[in-house]
Amino acid sequence: MQDLTLVMAQLDPLVGDIPGNAARAIEAVREARIEHGADIVVFPELFLSGYPPEDLLLRPSMETRLREARATMAEKVARDVLVIIGYPGVREGRCYNLAGVLYNGRWEAEYAKHALPNYQVFDEQRYFTPGTEPLVYEHKGAKLGILICEDLWDGEPVRSTCKAGAEVLVSLHASPYHHDKPAERLRLLEARALDVGKPIIYVNTIGGQDELVFDGGSCCVDAQGELSVLAPYWQAGLMPVQLRQQSASAWVPEPGEIEPEVEPEESLYCALVTGLRDYVNKSGFKGVVLGLSGGIDSALSLAIAVDALGPQRVQAVMMPYHYTADISKQDAAEQAKMLGVEYEIMPIEPMVEAFMSTLAESFAGTERDTTEENLQSRCRGVLLMAISNKKGLMVLTTGNKSEMAVGYATLYGDMVGGYNAIKDVYKTWVYRLARWRNSESPAIPERVIERPPSAELAPGQQDSDSLPDYDTLDAILVRYIEGDMSAEAMIDAGFKRDDVYQIVKLVDRCEYKRRQAPVGVRVTPRGFGRDRRYPIVNGWQPGE
Repeated sequence: MQDLTLVMAQLDPLVGDIPGNAARAIEAVREARIEHGADIVVFPELFLSGYPPEDLLLRPSMETRLREARATMAEKVARDVLVIIGYPGVREGRCYNLAGVLYNGRWEAEYAKHALPNYQVFDEQRYFTPGTEPLVYEHKGAKLGILICEDLWDGEPVRSTCKAGAEVLVSLHASPYHHDKPAERLRLLEARALDVGKPIIYVNTIGGQDELVFDGGSCCVDAQGELSVLAPYWQAGLMPVQLRQQSASAWVPEPGEIEPEVEPEESLYCALVTGLRDYVNKSGFKGVVLGLSGGIDSALSLAIAVDALGPQRVQAVMMPYHYTADISKQDAAEQAKMLGVEYEIMPIEPMVEAFMSTLAESFAGTERDTTEENLQSRCRGVLLMAISNKKGLMVLTTGNKSEMAVGYATLYGDMVGGYNAIKDVYKTWVYRLARWRNSESPAIPERVIERPPSAELAPGQQDSDSLPDYDTLDAILVRYIEGDMSAEAMIDAGFKRDDVYQIVKLVDRCEYKRRQAPVGVRVTPRGFGRDRRYPIVNGWQPGE
Protein backbone atom coordinates (compact mmCIF):
# COMPACT_ATOMS: atom_id res chain seq x y z
CA MET A 1 0.00 0.00 0.00
CA GLN A 2 1.24 3.47 -0.78
CA ASP A 3 0.25 7.13 -0.90
CA LEU A 4 0.23 9.49 -3.86
CA THR A 5 0.24 13.28 -3.86
CA LEU A 6 -1.83 14.76 -6.67
CA VAL A 7 -1.67 18.53 -7.11
CA MET A 8 -4.53 20.43 -8.73
CA ALA A 9 -3.04 23.32 -10.74
CA GLN A 10 -5.81 25.91 -10.56
CA LEU A 11 -4.26 28.53 -12.83
CA ASP A 12 -5.20 31.36 -15.19
CA PRO A 13 -3.99 30.82 -18.77
CA LEU A 14 -4.05 33.49 -21.47
CA VAL A 15 -5.98 32.49 -24.57
CA GLY A 16 -3.68 32.20 -27.56
CA ASP A 17 -0.44 32.54 -25.57
CA ILE A 18 0.63 28.95 -26.12
CA PRO A 19 4.35 29.40 -25.29
CA GLY A 20 3.45 31.44 -22.21
CA ASN A 21 0.92 28.88 -21.01
CA ALA A 22 3.46 26.08 -21.50
CA ALA A 23 5.98 28.08 -19.45
CA ARG A 24 3.37 28.54 -16.71
CA ALA A 25 2.77 24.80 -16.69
CA ILE A 26 6.48 23.97 -16.47
CA GLU A 27 6.93 26.34 -13.54
CA ALA A 28 3.81 25.02 -11.81
CA VAL A 29 5.08 21.44 -12.00
CA ARG A 30 8.41 22.57 -10.53
CA GLU A 31 6.66 24.34 -7.65
CA ALA A 32 4.31 21.42 -7.05
CA ARG A 33 7.28 19.06 -6.82
CA ILE A 34 9.24 21.27 -4.44
CA GLU A 35 6.41 22.51 -2.21
CA HIS A 36 4.12 19.48 -2.12
CA GLY A 37 6.22 16.52 -3.25
CA ALA A 38 3.85 16.01 -6.16
CA ASP A 39 3.60 12.65 -7.87
CA ILE A 40 0.90 13.92 -10.26
CA VAL A 41 0.02 17.43 -11.42
CA VAL A 42 -3.30 18.04 -13.19
CA PHE A 43 -4.09 21.17 -15.23
CA PRO A 44 -7.48 22.40 -16.50
CA GLU A 45 -9.18 21.78 -19.82
CA LEU A 46 -7.50 23.34 -22.89
CA PHE A 47 -4.87 24.91 -20.66
CA LEU A 48 -2.21 25.26 -23.34
CA SER A 49 -4.49 27.21 -25.70
CA GLY A 50 -6.57 28.88 -23.02
CA TYR A 51 -10.35 28.55 -22.92
CA PRO A 52 -12.25 29.23 -25.08
CA PRO A 53 -9.89 29.58 -28.06
CA GLU A 54 -12.87 29.96 -30.45
CA ASP A 55 -11.85 30.56 -34.07
CA LEU A 56 -8.16 30.55 -33.19
CA LEU A 57 -8.68 26.81 -33.56
CA LEU A 58 -9.18 27.40 -37.28
CA ARG A 59 -5.75 28.99 -37.69
CA PRO A 60 -3.37 26.68 -39.56
CA SER A 61 -0.48 27.48 -37.22
CA MET A 62 -2.38 26.45 -34.07
CA GLU A 63 -1.28 22.83 -34.30
CA THR A 64 2.32 23.79 -35.07
CA ARG A 65 2.50 26.02 -32.01
CA LEU A 66 0.96 23.34 -29.81
CA ARG A 67 3.44 20.73 -30.99
CA GLU A 68 6.32 23.10 -30.23
CA ALA A 69 4.92 23.82 -26.78
CA ARG A 70 4.46 20.14 -26.01
CA ALA A 71 8.02 19.43 -27.17
CA THR A 72 9.28 22.15 -24.83
CA MET A 73 7.30 20.67 -21.96
CA ALA A 74 8.64 17.18 -22.67
CA GLU A 75 12.15 18.59 -22.47
CA LYS A 76 11.77 20.85 -19.43
CA VAL A 77 9.08 19.41 -17.14
CA ALA A 78 10.50 17.91 -13.95
CA ARG A 79 11.14 14.18 -14.16
CA ASP A 80 9.26 11.61 -12.09
CA VAL A 81 6.12 13.77 -12.07
CA LEU A 82 3.09 12.69 -14.06
CA VAL A 83 1.47 15.64 -15.83
CA ILE A 84 -2.10 15.63 -17.17
CA ILE A 85 -2.90 18.76 -19.16
CA GLY A 86 -5.56 19.94 -21.60
CA TYR A 87 -5.00 21.22 -25.14
CA PRO A 88 -6.63 21.07 -28.58
CA GLY A 89 -5.07 18.89 -31.23
CA VAL A 90 -5.49 17.82 -34.85
CA ARG A 91 -5.27 14.06 -35.29
CA GLU A 92 -5.76 12.47 -38.72
CA GLY A 93 -7.30 15.68 -40.04
CA ARG A 94 -9.80 16.20 -37.20
CA CYS A 95 -9.61 18.55 -34.24
CA TYR A 96 -10.15 17.18 -30.75
CA ASN A 97 -10.37 18.56 -27.24
CA LEU A 98 -7.58 16.55 -25.65
CA ALA A 99 -6.01 15.67 -22.32
CA GLY A 100 -2.39 14.64 -22.70
CA VAL A 101 -0.35 12.49 -20.30
CA LEU A 102 3.34 13.45 -19.96
CA TYR A 103 5.84 11.45 -17.93
CA ASN A 104 9.63 11.52 -17.87
CA GLY A 105 9.94 13.42 -21.13
CA ARG A 106 7.45 11.34 -23.11
CA TRP A 107 3.86 12.03 -24.08
CA GLU A 108 2.45 8.68 -23.05
CA ALA A 109 -1.24 8.93 -23.98
CA GLU A 110 -4.08 11.21 -25.08
CA TYR A 111 -7.76 11.28 -24.24
CA ALA A 112 -10.29 12.98 -26.53
CA LYS A 113 -13.35 14.58 -24.92
CA HIS A 114 -16.52 12.63 -25.70
CA ALA A 115 -19.39 14.95 -24.76
CA LEU A 116 -19.12 18.28 -26.60
CA PRO A 117 -21.48 20.89 -25.11
CA ASN A 118 -23.42 23.05 -27.50
CA TYR A 119 -25.66 25.15 -25.26
CA GLN A 120 -25.51 28.47 -23.38
CA VAL A 121 -21.99 29.84 -23.92
CA PHE A 122 -20.60 26.56 -25.25
CA ASP A 123 -20.04 25.99 -28.96
CA GLU A 124 -17.66 23.02 -29.03
CA GLN A 125 -19.40 21.12 -31.81
CA ARG A 126 -18.34 23.92 -34.14
CA TYR A 127 -14.70 22.97 -33.65
CA PHE A 128 -14.21 19.51 -32.21
CA THR A 129 -14.83 15.90 -33.13
CA PRO A 130 -16.03 13.78 -30.20
CA GLY A 131 -13.76 11.08 -28.87
CA THR A 132 -14.99 7.51 -28.51
CA GLU A 133 -12.46 5.63 -26.37
CA PRO A 134 -11.92 5.77 -22.59
CA LEU A 135 -8.46 6.31 -21.17
CA VAL A 136 -7.25 4.66 -17.98
CA TYR A 137 -3.61 5.35 -17.20
CA GLU A 138 -1.82 3.50 -14.42
CA HIS A 139 0.74 5.43 -12.41
CA LYS A 140 2.51 4.04 -9.34
CA GLY A 141 -0.27 1.52 -8.83
CA ALA A 142 -3.18 3.93 -9.28
CA LYS A 143 -5.46 3.49 -12.29
CA LEU A 144 -6.49 7.00 -13.29
CA GLY A 145 -9.56 7.45 -15.47
CA ILE A 146 -9.21 10.70 -17.39
CA LEU A 147 -12.23 12.78 -18.37
CA ILE A 148 -12.82 16.31 -19.66
CA CYS A 149 -15.55 18.57 -18.30
CA GLU A 150 -18.92 17.63 -19.87
CA ASP A 151 -17.88 13.97 -19.89
CA LEU A 152 -18.30 13.98 -16.12
CA TRP A 153 -21.83 15.40 -16.25
CA ASP A 154 -22.92 13.31 -19.25
CA GLY A 155 -22.53 10.06 -17.37
CA GLU A 156 -21.88 7.59 -20.18
CA PRO A 157 -18.15 8.49 -20.54
CA VAL A 158 -17.85 8.06 -16.76
CA ARG A 159 -19.40 4.61 -16.83
CA SER A 160 -17.26 3.48 -19.78
CA THR A 161 -14.12 4.75 -18.01
CA CYS A 162 -15.01 2.90 -14.82
CA LYS A 163 -15.76 -0.23 -16.84
CA ALA A 164 -12.26 0.08 -18.33
CA GLY A 165 -10.81 -0.23 -14.82
CA ALA A 166 -10.53 3.32 -13.44
CA GLU A 167 -10.02 3.52 -9.68
CA VAL A 168 -9.81 7.32 -9.45
CA LEU A 169 -11.54 9.72 -11.87
CA VAL A 170 -9.52 12.78 -12.87
CA SER A 171 -11.58 15.41 -14.66
CA LEU A 172 -10.19 18.54 -16.38
CA HIS A 173 -12.55 21.52 -16.55
CA ALA A 174 -13.06 25.02 -17.87
CA SER A 175 -16.37 25.66 -16.14
CA PRO A 176 -17.50 29.31 -16.18
CA TYR A 177 -19.16 30.93 -13.21
CA HIS A 178 -22.70 32.14 -12.81
CA HIS A 179 -25.05 32.60 -9.86
CA ASP A 180 -25.22 29.43 -7.74
CA LYS A 181 -22.84 27.53 -10.05
CA PRO A 182 -20.36 26.50 -7.29
CA ALA A 183 -23.08 24.79 -5.22
CA GLU A 184 -24.56 23.23 -8.35
CA ARG A 185 -21.20 21.69 -9.27
CA LEU A 186 -20.70 20.20 -5.82
CA ARG A 187 -24.15 18.61 -5.94
CA LEU A 188 -23.39 17.07 -9.33
CA LEU A 189 -20.02 15.79 -8.15
CA GLU A 190 -21.60 14.18 -5.09
CA ALA A 191 -24.24 12.47 -7.24
CA ARG A 192 -21.71 11.22 -9.80
CA ALA A 193 -19.33 9.82 -7.18
CA LEU A 194 -22.20 8.00 -5.48
CA ASP A 195 -23.36 6.71 -8.85
CA VAL A 196 -20.04 5.03 -9.74
CA GLY A 197 -18.50 4.55 -6.29
CA LYS A 198 -15.20 6.20 -7.22
CA PRO A 199 -13.38 9.27 -5.91
CA ILE A 200 -13.40 12.21 -8.34
CA ILE A 201 -10.77 14.91 -8.72
CA TYR A 202 -12.17 18.02 -10.38
CA VAL A 203 -9.66 20.62 -11.65
CA ASN A 204 -11.07 23.93 -12.87
CA THR A 205 -9.48 26.97 -14.45
CA ILE A 206 -9.68 30.47 -12.99
CA GLY A 207 -9.74 34.03 -14.33
CA GLY A 208 -11.59 36.16 -16.85
CA GLN A 209 -11.78 35.72 -20.60
CA ASP A 210 -13.89 38.29 -22.45
CA GLU A 211 -17.43 37.82 -21.11
CA LEU A 212 -16.66 34.58 -19.27
CA VAL A 213 -15.18 34.31 -15.81
CA PHE A 214 -13.94 31.13 -14.13
CA ASP A 215 -14.08 30.75 -10.37
CA GLY A 216 -11.77 27.82 -9.70
CA GLY A 217 -13.12 25.74 -6.86
CA SER A 218 -11.05 22.69 -7.82
CA CYS A 219 -11.88 19.85 -5.48
CA CYS A 220 -11.91 16.18 -4.61
CA VAL A 221 -14.86 14.08 -3.46
CA ASP A 222 -14.53 10.56 -2.14
CA ALA A 223 -16.41 7.49 -3.38
CA GLN A 224 -19.38 8.40 -1.17
CA GLY A 225 -19.56 11.93 -2.60
CA GLU A 226 -18.16 13.57 0.53
CA LEU A 227 -15.98 16.61 -0.05
CA SER A 228 -12.36 15.92 0.90
CA VAL A 229 -10.53 18.94 -0.54
CA LEU A 230 -11.79 22.25 -1.92
CA ALA A 231 -9.43 24.86 -3.35
CA PRO A 232 -10.19 28.56 -2.81
CA TYR A 233 -12.58 30.24 -5.20
CA TRP A 234 -11.23 33.25 -7.10
CA GLN A 235 -7.62 32.46 -6.23
CA ALA A 236 -4.98 30.87 -8.44
CA GLY A 237 -2.72 28.31 -6.86
CA LEU A 238 -1.67 24.72 -6.34
CA MET A 239 -3.82 22.52 -4.11
CA PRO A 240 -2.62 19.05 -3.04
CA VAL A 241 -4.79 15.96 -2.70
CA GLN A 242 -3.38 13.03 -0.73
CA LEU A 243 -4.52 9.67 -2.12
CA ARG A 244 -4.12 6.62 0.13
CA GLN A 245 -4.28 3.13 -1.27
CA GLN A 246 -6.88 1.31 0.82
CA SER A 247 -6.73 -1.99 -1.07
CA ALA A 248 -5.34 -3.37 -4.30
CA SER A 249 -8.04 -1.59 -6.31
CA ALA A 250 -9.32 1.20 -4.08
CA TRP A 251 -7.88 4.65 -3.35
CA VAL A 252 -9.18 7.02 -0.69
CA PRO A 253 -8.54 10.78 -0.61
CA GLU A 254 -7.40 11.99 2.78
CA PRO A 255 -9.30 14.94 4.30
CA GLY A 256 -7.54 18.16 3.39
CA GLU A 257 -8.17 21.88 3.16
CA ILE A 258 -11.74 22.93 2.43
CA GLU A 259 -12.46 26.54 1.53
CA PRO A 260 -15.28 27.98 3.68
CA GLU A 261 -18.55 28.70 1.92
CA VAL A 262 -19.05 32.36 1.01
CA GLU A 263 -22.25 34.36 0.74
CA PRO A 264 -23.72 34.97 -2.75
CA GLU A 265 -22.89 38.69 -2.74
CA GLU A 266 -19.21 38.04 -2.07
CA SER A 267 -18.99 35.40 -4.78
CA LEU A 268 -20.68 37.64 -7.33
CA TYR A 269 -18.56 40.64 -6.40
CA CYS A 270 -15.39 38.56 -6.78
CA ALA A 271 -16.58 37.48 -10.23
CA LEU A 272 -16.98 41.12 -11.30
CA VAL A 273 -13.59 42.12 -9.93
CA THR A 274 -11.85 39.14 -11.53
CA GLY A 275 -13.51 39.70 -14.90
CA LEU A 276 -12.55 43.37 -15.04
CA ARG A 277 -9.02 42.83 -13.76
CA ASP A 278 -8.21 40.16 -16.33
CA TYR A 279 -9.86 42.04 -19.20
CA VAL A 280 -7.84 45.18 -18.52
CA ASN A 281 -4.55 43.47 -17.71
CA LYS A 282 -4.64 40.85 -20.44
CA SER A 283 -5.57 43.53 -22.99
CA GLY A 284 -2.68 45.74 -21.91
CA PHE A 285 -4.57 48.86 -20.82
CA LYS A 286 -2.92 51.22 -18.35
CA GLY A 287 -6.15 51.51 -16.40
CA VAL A 288 -9.74 52.72 -16.71
CA VAL A 289 -11.69 55.94 -16.76
CA LEU A 290 -15.40 56.21 -16.00
CA GLY A 291 -18.08 58.82 -15.60
CA LEU A 292 -18.96 59.16 -11.91
CA SER A 293 -22.49 60.54 -11.73
CA GLY A 294 -23.27 60.26 -8.04
CA GLY A 295 -25.64 57.38 -8.83
CA ILE A 296 -25.56 53.79 -7.64
CA ASP A 297 -24.39 52.13 -10.88
CA SER A 298 -21.30 54.26 -11.43
CA ALA A 299 -20.58 54.12 -7.69
CA LEU A 300 -20.54 50.31 -7.68
CA SER A 301 -18.52 50.28 -10.91
CA LEU A 302 -15.93 52.57 -9.34
CA ALA A 303 -15.60 50.34 -6.28
CA ILE A 304 -15.15 47.27 -8.50
CA ALA A 305 -12.53 49.06 -10.60
CA VAL A 306 -10.51 50.13 -7.56
CA ASP A 307 -10.64 46.63 -6.07
CA ALA A 308 -9.61 45.13 -9.41
CA LEU A 309 -6.84 47.53 -10.41
CA GLY A 310 -5.95 49.75 -7.47
CA PRO A 311 -6.83 53.45 -7.15
CA GLN A 312 -3.74 54.62 -9.04
CA ARG A 313 -5.08 53.02 -12.24
CA VAL A 314 -8.58 54.48 -12.05
CA GLN A 315 -9.78 57.94 -13.07
CA ALA A 316 -13.29 59.23 -12.32
CA VAL A 317 -14.90 62.17 -14.10
CA MET A 318 -17.99 64.06 -12.96
CA MET A 319 -19.68 65.76 -15.95
CA PRO A 320 -22.52 67.87 -14.54
CA TYR A 321 -25.27 69.66 -16.45
CA HIS A 322 -28.25 71.82 -15.40
CA TYR A 323 -30.16 68.82 -14.03
CA THR A 324 -27.33 67.32 -12.00
CA ALA A 325 -28.35 67.61 -8.34
CA ASP A 326 -25.95 69.15 -5.85
CA ILE A 327 -26.07 65.97 -3.78
CA SER A 328 -24.90 64.01 -6.83
CA LYS A 329 -21.86 66.26 -7.15
CA GLN A 330 -21.18 65.98 -3.42
CA ASP A 331 -21.53 62.20 -3.35
CA ALA A 332 -19.32 61.68 -6.39
CA ALA A 333 -16.58 63.84 -4.87
CA GLU A 334 -16.90 62.06 -1.53
CA GLN A 335 -16.58 58.61 -3.09
CA ALA A 336 -13.60 59.61 -5.23
CA LYS A 337 -11.85 60.89 -2.09
CA MET A 338 -12.93 57.81 -0.11
CA LEU A 339 -11.35 55.47 -2.67
CA GLY A 340 -8.34 57.67 -3.48
CA VAL A 341 -8.83 57.90 -7.25
CA GLU A 342 -7.95 60.73 -9.61
CA TYR A 343 -11.05 62.90 -9.92
CA GLU A 344 -11.99 65.67 -12.33
CA ILE A 345 -15.07 67.81 -12.88
CA MET A 346 -15.88 68.65 -16.51
CA PRO A 347 -19.17 70.58 -16.96
CA ILE A 348 -20.88 69.70 -20.25
CA GLU A 349 -23.07 72.81 -20.52
CA PRO A 350 -20.82 74.54 -23.12
CA MET A 351 -20.77 71.42 -25.30
CA VAL A 352 -24.53 70.82 -25.10
CA GLU A 353 -25.34 74.45 -25.84
CA ALA A 354 -22.97 74.47 -28.82
CA PHE A 355 -24.66 71.40 -30.29
CA MET A 356 -28.14 72.83 -29.64
CA SER A 357 -27.15 76.08 -31.34
CA THR A 358 -25.92 74.20 -34.38
CA LEU A 359 -29.10 72.08 -34.45
CA ALA A 360 -31.51 74.97 -33.77
CA GLU A 361 -32.53 75.50 -37.37
CA SER A 362 -32.97 71.80 -38.04
CA PHE A 363 -35.04 71.37 -34.85
CA ALA A 364 -37.22 74.45 -35.43
CA GLY A 365 -40.90 73.73 -34.79
CA THR A 366 -40.29 70.54 -32.80
CA GLU A 367 -40.98 69.77 -29.15
CA ARG A 368 -38.28 68.95 -26.63
CA ASP A 369 -38.01 65.17 -26.11
CA THR A 370 -35.44 62.45 -25.45
CA THR A 371 -33.25 63.88 -28.23
CA GLU A 372 -32.02 66.61 -25.92
CA GLU A 373 -31.56 64.11 -23.09
CA ASN A 374 -29.50 61.81 -25.30
CA LEU A 375 -27.36 64.74 -26.42
CA GLN A 376 -26.22 65.28 -22.83
CA SER A 377 -25.21 61.65 -22.54
CA ARG A 378 -23.40 61.73 -25.89
CA CYS A 379 -21.39 64.80 -24.89
CA ARG A 380 -20.22 62.87 -21.84
CA GLY A 381 -19.27 59.94 -24.04
CA VAL A 382 -17.11 62.19 -26.23
CA LEU A 383 -15.21 63.50 -23.22
CA LEU A 384 -14.55 60.03 -21.84
CA MET A 385 -13.34 58.72 -25.19
CA ALA A 386 -11.01 61.71 -25.56
CA ILE A 387 -9.46 60.94 -22.16
CA SER A 388 -9.20 57.30 -23.19
CA ASN A 389 -7.35 58.14 -26.39
CA LYS A 390 -5.01 60.61 -24.74
CA LYS A 391 -4.12 58.62 -21.62
CA GLY A 392 -4.43 55.02 -22.81
CA LEU A 393 -7.22 54.30 -20.34
CA MET A 394 -10.13 52.05 -21.22
CA VAL A 395 -13.55 53.61 -20.75
CA LEU A 396 -15.56 51.62 -18.24
CA THR A 397 -19.26 51.96 -18.93
CA THR A 398 -21.69 51.51 -16.07
CA GLY A 399 -25.16 50.35 -17.18
CA ASN A 400 -26.77 47.43 -15.33
CA LYS A 401 -28.61 44.46 -16.86
CA SER A 402 -32.07 45.83 -16.09
CA GLU A 403 -31.29 48.97 -18.08
CA MET A 404 -29.60 47.06 -20.90
CA ALA A 405 -32.62 44.78 -21.14
CA VAL A 406 -35.17 47.55 -21.70
CA GLY A 407 -32.91 49.98 -23.58
CA TYR A 408 -32.78 52.52 -20.75
CA ALA A 409 -29.43 53.73 -22.04
CA THR A 410 -28.08 55.96 -24.81
CA LEU A 411 -26.21 54.58 -27.78
CA TYR A 412 -22.91 56.47 -28.25
CA GLY A 413 -23.56 58.11 -24.89
CA ASP A 414 -23.54 56.27 -21.57
CA MET A 415 -23.09 53.03 -23.55
CA VAL A 416 -19.70 54.25 -24.81
CA GLY A 417 -16.85 52.16 -23.50
CA GLY A 418 -14.67 49.10 -23.83
CA TYR A 419 -16.06 47.02 -20.97
CA ASN A 420 -18.97 46.98 -18.54
CA ALA A 421 -18.33 45.31 -15.20
CA ILE A 422 -22.03 45.23 -14.23
CA LYS A 423 -23.53 44.45 -17.62
CA ASP A 424 -25.06 41.19 -16.35
CA VAL A 425 -26.08 42.46 -12.91
CA TYR A 426 -29.74 43.26 -12.35
CA LYS A 427 -30.53 46.54 -10.58
CA THR A 428 -31.78 44.83 -7.42
CA TRP A 429 -28.42 43.03 -7.21
CA VAL A 430 -26.57 46.31 -7.75
CA TYR A 431 -28.02 47.47 -4.44
CA ARG A 432 -27.25 44.17 -2.74
CA LEU A 433 -23.63 44.32 -3.92
CA ALA A 434 -23.23 47.95 -2.86
CA ARG A 435 -24.44 47.14 0.65
CA TRP A 436 -22.23 44.07 0.86
CA ARG A 437 -19.18 46.03 -0.33
CA ASN A 438 -19.76 48.68 2.30
CA SER A 439 -19.99 45.97 4.96
CA GLU A 440 -16.38 45.06 4.12
CA SER A 441 -15.09 48.65 4.24
CA PRO A 442 -16.50 52.08 3.32
CA ALA A 443 -16.56 52.39 -0.48
CA ILE A 444 -19.87 53.99 -1.48
CA PRO A 445 -21.58 56.92 0.29
CA GLU A 446 -24.72 55.65 2.03
CA ARG A 447 -26.83 58.39 0.46
CA VAL A 448 -26.04 57.00 -3.00
CA ILE A 449 -27.57 53.68 -1.95
CA GLU A 450 -30.60 55.17 -0.23
CA ARG A 451 -31.76 57.85 -2.70
CA PRO A 452 -34.18 57.03 -5.58
CA PRO A 453 -32.32 56.26 -8.85
CA SER A 454 -32.37 58.84 -11.63
CA ALA A 455 -30.59 59.45 -14.94
CA GLU A 456 -30.79 63.21 -14.19
CA LEU A 457 -31.37 64.12 -17.83
CA ALA A 458 -34.53 66.19 -17.15
CA PRO A 459 -35.92 68.20 -14.22
CA GLY A 460 -37.02 65.97 -11.33
CA GLN A 461 -36.49 62.81 -13.38
CA GLN A 462 -36.61 59.40 -11.67
CA ASP A 463 -36.32 55.89 -13.12
CA SER A 464 -39.80 55.10 -11.79
CA ASP A 465 -41.24 57.66 -14.24
CA SER A 466 -40.51 55.28 -17.11
CA LEU A 467 -40.30 51.81 -15.57
CA PRO A 468 -42.02 49.68 -12.93
CA ASP A 469 -40.26 49.46 -9.59
CA TYR A 470 -37.05 47.46 -9.89
CA ASP A 471 -38.27 44.50 -7.84
CA THR A 472 -41.11 44.02 -10.33
CA LEU A 473 -38.99 44.82 -13.36
CA ASP A 474 -36.25 42.37 -12.44
CA ALA A 475 -38.71 39.61 -11.58
CA ILE A 476 -40.23 39.93 -15.06
CA LEU A 477 -36.84 40.16 -16.76
CA VAL A 478 -35.48 37.04 -15.05
CA ARG A 479 -38.51 35.05 -16.18
CA TYR A 480 -38.43 36.38 -19.74
CA ILE A 481 -34.66 36.42 -20.40
CA GLU A 482 -33.46 33.43 -18.42
CA GLY A 483 -36.66 31.40 -18.14
CA ASP A 484 -38.09 32.03 -21.63
CA MET A 485 -41.54 32.50 -20.11
CA SER A 486 -44.19 33.96 -22.38
CA ALA A 487 -46.02 37.17 -21.57
CA GLU A 488 -49.27 35.32 -20.89
CA ALA A 489 -47.53 32.81 -18.62
CA MET A 490 -46.14 35.67 -16.53
CA ILE A 491 -49.58 37.29 -16.33
CA ASP A 492 -51.02 33.98 -15.19
CA ALA A 493 -48.29 33.92 -12.53
CA GLY A 494 -49.66 37.16 -11.06
CA PHE A 495 -47.86 40.01 -12.83
CA LYS A 496 -49.86 42.97 -14.15
CA ARG A 497 -50.64 42.72 -17.86
CA ASP A 498 -49.56 46.30 -18.62
CA ASP A 499 -46.22 45.82 -16.85
CA VAL A 500 -45.50 42.54 -18.59
CA TYR A 501 -46.27 43.73 -22.10
CA GLN A 502 -44.40 46.99 -21.60
CA ILE A 503 -41.27 45.17 -20.48
CA VAL A 504 -41.42 42.33 -23.00
CA LYS A 505 -41.84 44.73 -25.89
CA LEU A 506 -38.94 46.88 -24.69
CA VAL A 507 -36.67 43.84 -24.39
CA ASP A 508 -37.53 42.65 -27.89
CA ARG A 509 -37.24 46.10 -29.43
CA CYS A 510 -33.82 46.88 -27.94
CA GLU A 511 -31.84 43.96 -29.31
CA TYR A 512 -30.10 46.34 -31.74
CA LYS A 513 -28.82 48.41 -28.82
CA ARG A 514 -27.45 45.46 -26.91
CA ARG A 515 -25.55 44.25 -29.97
CA GLN A 516 -23.61 47.52 -29.88
CA ALA A 517 -22.97 47.51 -26.13
CA PRO A 518 -19.51 46.83 -24.71
CA VAL A 519 -18.61 43.35 -23.55
CA GLY A 520 -19.18 42.60 -19.88
CA VAL A 521 -18.70 39.65 -17.58
CA ARG A 522 -21.46 37.03 -17.59
CA VAL A 523 -22.66 36.15 -14.08
CA THR A 524 -26.21 34.87 -14.68
CA PRO A 525 -27.23 31.64 -16.40
CA ARG A 526 -28.13 33.67 -19.50
CA GLY A 527 -26.32 36.90 -20.19
CA PHE A 528 -26.64 39.28 -23.13
CA GLY A 529 -23.89 37.76 -25.20
CA ARG A 530 -22.97 34.45 -26.74
CA ASP A 531 -25.73 32.50 -24.98
CA ARG A 532 -28.68 34.72 -26.00
CA ARG A 533 -28.84 35.12 -29.75
CA TYR A 534 -31.98 36.80 -30.99
CA PRO A 535 -32.46 38.34 -34.45
CA ILE A 536 -32.39 42.12 -34.52
CA VAL A 537 -34.99 42.40 -37.28
CA ASN A 538 -37.95 40.07 -36.80
CA GLY A 539 -41.74 39.94 -36.74
CA TRP A 540 -42.16 37.91 -33.56
CA GLN A 541 -45.06 39.05 -31.39
CA PRO A 542 -44.94 38.56 -27.60
CA GLY A 543 -47.76 36.58 -26.07
CA GLU A 544 -48.11 32.83 -25.74
